[in-house]
Amino acid sequence: EEKKEEEPKTAPAPAQAPAAPAPTAAPANPEDIEGKEAPPPPVVYSRYTDDTIRFLAKKLKERTEILKEKAIDPYATSPEVTPPVTPILRKDDYIRLKEEERIAKEEAEKKKAEEATKKAEEKKKKDEEKRLEAEKKAEEERLAEEAKKKERILPQISCSCFDVLFHPVEEKMDVILGTTIDPFTDRRYISWLSFVALAYNYNVWFCSARLAFPYHSETANRYWIFLDILSDIVNIIDIVVWQPRLQFVKAGDIIKDRALTKLHYRKSHQFKTDIISILPFDLLCLYFEFSSFYRLNRFIRIGSFFEFSDRLESVMAKAYIWRVARTTGYLLFMLHLNACAYYVASVHQGLATTTWVYDGNGTAYLRCYYFAVRSLINIGGLPEPVTTFEISFQMANFFIGVFVFSSLIGQMRDVIGAATAAQTYFRASMDGCVSYMNTYTIPKLVQNRVRTWYNYTWAAQGMLDESELLDKMPLVMRIAIAVDINLATFQKIALFQGCDQQMLVDMLLRLKSIIYLPGDFVVKKGDIGKEMYIIKSGAVQVVGGPDNSIVFVTLKAGSVFGEISLLQSAKDGGNRRTANVKAHGFANLFVLEKKDLFDILVHYPESEKVLARKGRKLVKAKGAVPAQGNEEKQKGLALFGPKPPTPKLLRAFANMKKLKKMEETK
Repeated sequence: EEKKEEEPKTAPAPAQAPAAPAPTAAPANPEDIEGKEAPPPPVVYSRYTDDTIRFLAKKLKERTEILKEKAIDPYATSPEVTPPVTPILRKDDYIRLKEEERIAKEEAEKKKAEEATKKAEEKKKKDEEKRLEAEKKAEEERLAEEAKKKERILPQISCSCFDVLFHPVEEKMDVILGTTIDPFTDRRYISWLSFVALAYNYNVWFCSARLAFPYHSETANRYWIFLDILSDIVNIIDIVVWQPRLQFVKAGDIIKDRALTKLHYRKSHQFKTDIISILPFDLLCLYFEFSSFYRLNRFIRIGSFFEFSDRLESVMAKAYIWRVARTTGYLLFMLHLNACAYYVASVHQGLATTTWVYDGNGTAYLRCYYFAVRSLINIGGLPEPVTTFEISFQMANFFIGVFVFSSLIGQMRDVIGAATAAQTYFRASMDGCVSYMNTYTIPKLVQNRVRTWYNYTWAAQGMLDESELLDKMPLVMRIAIAVDINLATFQKIALFQGCDQQMLVDMLLRLKSIIYLPGDFVVKKGDIGKEMYIIKSGAVQVVGGPDNSIVFVTLKAGSVFGEISLLQSAKDGGNRRTANVKAHGFANLFVLEKKDLFDILVHYPESEKVLARKGRKLVKAKGAVPAQGNEEKQKGLALFGPKPPTPKLLRAFANMKKLKKMEETK
């Protein structure tokens, strides 16, 4: 016990550190304190634990006081952070609110993306403008430099005096030709170019021959002078009258002003070349010997010949004929030049001095041309050259012949290949189809009909599928062709009268061409109608009877049938074909499908209403059956027909039952 009493005495030493507990309420009687001893201080084993417990007790007491106040005053502030109040909304309002938030967010993102795109486009546009400006500046500098170089070689030519001199002629030609001419489509200009090309060919063929062969004499010179003057007059008329009237394109616009076309030609390089080509160096023959050497400047106007060639190809239906003729002309001209060179070489060596040179017998031009043909084409059998000059000349002939003729033969092959490319494609398609039919042992009757279809299709339109050609054209060209071929026919169709004209044009672009052989059924009675047909060429017959031998009507080119089925629905079989239609001979039909019509009507609601109204009227007019219209509609049990009579055996049993009942009642 003494030890126990000593422990509390020694224990207070570590307990001095913590603060004394807060005094409680004062005792009611202070005298009791004096009579009794003070309680011993509490024992503290862990200062940290004691501090923590005291802190928690203090906080709990404070919280209790606050909650008491809040219980008394409900508007007192709570120590916790108040969570955000979620509005109570109905489901529809909540969904609408979320949808509005989503739309607003999407619009904000879209606006942000548009702003970013706009900035990027503006930047790209600015960069493109800078690049174009730099390129334009560089191009202007290049053109200015080229103009300076040309001016050094071909200075600007003033034609004021010639304008005054030829002004009356130009006014008269304005009445005949017009102020300007389209160089691509005006047939008068192309016809005139044929004379210009003829004059050029006269100069290049005959001037070179006259220069090499001895064709100048007192008797022949007068004819040469007449032909020279005639060719020069053609060139002068072309330069003065035709070339200043040619329209040209500037910045995408076709310039048709006469003053601008003349100025454009006068400033062009072609005008300066043309002026040089007609300079009259022939007048030097008055002081020197008469020679065609002074006409060699006519050769530089070769552009007129190539222009004629290009314009002629653009208007010819079979341009490959002209290409073959032109290539053949190149070949003959090369042989002509070689013949002239051979005669000059023979004169240089001396006629008949060796076995290789021309011996002077016969017609000089024909003999030399014959040598050129055998030499350039490498036929062989030529006389052996003797001198070094002759050997060198013959070697040059061989090399030039190999190069020139290989080029011309390759060009000829390309021309002929291009001319027969369509025929080759047709033949390959037909051979592939025949091979397929033979592989699967298709009956000969079907094979013959397929071959007939191929041959007639190719003979009729020159191709197997017109859409392949039309698809390569721009939309404007396709519309122009379709309107020219079928718009008048469409406007005559009662179903489409009153519809939008643009809708009719759109329908024309959806038409498909199909060729039917003689006896082919276009539609059969009972088939589901999905197309409307327009007869492009040929004829079809509406037939009937047991073996379709009765012809009700024959429809020819420009007629339309099957248009009602485009607007009838499939309900109750409303779009079934009501007659048989077969081709009478070869028939080329345009087909418009129901799907294509509905795709078009989406963009023309007013026309759709018109078609629906007219379709109902036409269906009612064509679908009414008079025989059924006079019959009265039966009602009730009459629909099942008259009641059949009761069998005799059953009637006997019924009578027996009735007799028994009568006896029982008696």
